[in-house]
Amino acid sequence: MVRRVSVSEAKNLVDEGYVYLDVRTMEEFSGRHPSGAINVPIALLGPSGTTANAEFLGVILRVFSPDAKIVVGCSTGVRSLRAAEMLLGAGYTHIVEMRAGLDGVRDAFGAKTEKGWAEEGLPVSHGSDAGSYFEVRAARS
Repeated sequence: MVRRVSVSEAKNLVDEGYVYLDVRTMEEFSGRHPSGAINVPIALLGPSGTTANAEFLGVILRVFSPDAKIVVGCSTGVRSLRAAEMLLGAGYTHIVEMRAGLDGVRDAFGAKTEKGWAEEGLPVSHGSDAGSYFEVRAARS
């Protein structure tokens, strides 16, 4: 079962040495992301929409050891929950999922029910950096 945490709990874990794994698309990551995050998208954006990233688990296995401490996040907690389940299924032992993501959680009527990383005023970076997918994939292959 995936341990789901709030934004403040996720930030505390990152401060204690956990890595923030952003599983959003490369385009979303480039727009803005938690400072210091590593991007390995669970899905890739293509001409006809998003498709599963066939390299997702393989890149994760090359980048992180099975005992790595990882906070998994996305925009709203949907993709990150799926990714956290995959990582736990692959034998990772220290996986937590940030349920509100970068943008927060909304109910069925669109009302915000929980603020995300950015709304909490936590550090956000813009553009490509050392955590960008192409950099991560190239550096660890």
